Amino acid sequence: MSDTVRLVCPAGRKHVELWAGYALVALGIVAIAVDPTHWANITLGVLIAVIGAALAVHGHLIRVPVLEVSDGEFRYERGRYVVSVPFHDIGSYYVLPGRIRSLGLCDTAGRPKRFPSLQSRRSSRTYLPLTGMTKPAKVESFMAMAGIPPRKRSLSA
Repeated sequence: MSDTVRLVCPAGRKHVELWAGYALVALGIVAIAVDPTHWANITLGVLIAVIGAALAVHGHLIRVPVLEVSDGEFRYERGRYVVSVPFHDIGSYYVLPGRIRSLGLCDTAGRPKRFPSLQSRRSSRTYLPLTGMTKPAKVESFMAMAGIPPRKRSLSA
């Protein structure tokens, strides 16, 4: 595969923190503009604007998972955590349902692949966490474009 196929998972918390932060900064400016001669308005406006700026900065720091297939390699990236798997070692995939969805990869024999833990809480895990807003159909579409088949649900042949 020579083309790059990429999926950036959406993060609702990131969007909420960004919009709320920007709204608070604007509210702080409005609070100061209402009566710029009174110290209470200036103090309240500055306090609201600082809280909004901190919230917006924190929203920008939230890292979302990125799935990418290029140059014969499957790559999962979330901040500094990076997993790279040679494309020919992947036999199939499955999406774990739940509040926060996860992606599991299987080797060519059908066994789940093991990955190092995100925060070193465990020795390894068999899935890569996505976000709660990631739709399974979008992941299935991404994997179909990458050429990775889904794992069969039934054990009978």
